[in-house]
Amino acid sequence: MGNRPRLSKPPHIGIIEQVVMRRWRVVMTGLAVGAAALALDLERPFSGDLDHPAIQYATRPEQNAVSELNARLRDGSVRLSFDGTPGYLRSVLAALRIPIESQLVVFSKTSLQQRIISASNPRSLFFNDSVAVGWVPGEPFVEVAAQDAAQGVIFYTLDQRPSDRPVFVRRDQPCLQCHEDYATVGVPGLLARSVFPAPDGTAVRPFGEFVTDGRSPFAQRWGGWFATGTSGGLPHLGNRTFSKEEDTENIPKRADLSTLAGKFDTTRYLSPYSDIVALLVFNHQVRMINLITRLGWEARVAAYDGHPAALQDAIREFVDYLLFVDEAPLASGIRGSSGFAEQFSGHGPVDHKGRSLRQLDLQRRLLRYPCSYLIYSPAFDALPATAKQGIYRRMWEVLSGEEKGPKYARLAAADRQAVIEILRDTKAGLPDYFRATP
Repeated sequence: MGNRPRLSKPPHIGIIEQVVMRRWRVVMTGLAVGAAALALDLERPFSGDLDHPAIQYATRPEQNAVSELNARLRDGSVRLSFDGTPGYLRSVLAALRIPIESQLVVFSKTSLQQRIISASNPRSLFFNDSVAVGWVPGEPFVEVAAQDAAQGVIFYTLDQRPSDRPVFVRRDQPCLQCHEDYATVGVPGLLARSVFPAPDGTAVRPFGEFVTDGRSPFAQRWGGWFATGTSGGLPHLGNRTFSKEEDTENIPKRADLSTLAGKFDTTRYLSPYSDIVALLVFNHQVRMINLITRLGWEARVAAYDGHPAALQDAIREFVDYLLFVDEAPLASGIRGSSGFAEQFSGHGPVDHKGRSLRQLDLQRRLLRYPCSYLIYSPAFDALPATAKQGIYRRMWEVLSGEEKGPKYARLAAADRQAVIEILRDTKAGLPDYFRATP
């Protein structure tokens, strides 16, 4: 095993330390002064709690794509169709505007339905900018995680039984047992776990595991996931299993998969692909979604408790991720297999030169212009003014070149200028100083 970390975020924090941190969070919740009055680091436990009066995760009105769909299902303006093995899945994706091309396929036993998941019966995930849908053949329900405008990620299930009025049911438990953790920056969120799967899909925990995002080395990504398309030589863990510890030390280059046909019975699924470009996009947005929630919650708790919101460190970390400052570099020649890249890039908004923050690069990095498209999300727009003002000010420091730190040198002047110009044309509420010439 050498000195390979057991967990990737951060590598020096072990299981015992995580337990201590979770206990520390409980203690801090009862104090008059929480972490919001300290220099904030988004890897610390959240300073409040789910039932804090400024949060009220379980009781505040829901504002997300699923709650809106539920309202339409109840009034009869939308109907879902039940169709054979996938049940409501196809109809749910259409109603939530989630492309089938986004399908990701996971064969490790790392989710609620691990009993029925295997390499021959894997789990499929579909996603757009704010919703992720999970399904396994034989599962009694469709699982949905939706980013709420203010409340973080909320979890639902839809029973896989034909009904005149199907409805999504909120399921805070057991989902929050995994989805409100150190790996989700301490708030209800999404995560992408990479493990060393045994041939039956069981995660071999002693071999190590990783929680991955857009900064993670590719050698740590996609263990227990299938990946189809052309990888450009990226040394990822996808598409393979591990039978002994020595297998984890010297991972040979694997041939790219163009399709999942032959791996399992793909006729039961909506797509024979687990697109590598979709995997890259999903890796980025999982953490971005969680950071938006965390920063907003910290600002709300600080304001409610009457403490100055010490958000400077958190904002710096947020903006670094938003602008891909610490992104793991890509190899050239990455190509998807499902058509996801074309579908993803086709949704604007575009500036007067036809440029968009959704344009993909896939040669050196994920996006052609290094700024997350999730800056357009309702959850970003719903951030408290103190947080949003701080984000914009820090973005301007980086994009204008005022920030001289060595790690920001990777952002070329032309790319910074392009991001400024795209935002000027496409982002409502941008501060006036973005109109200045850097």
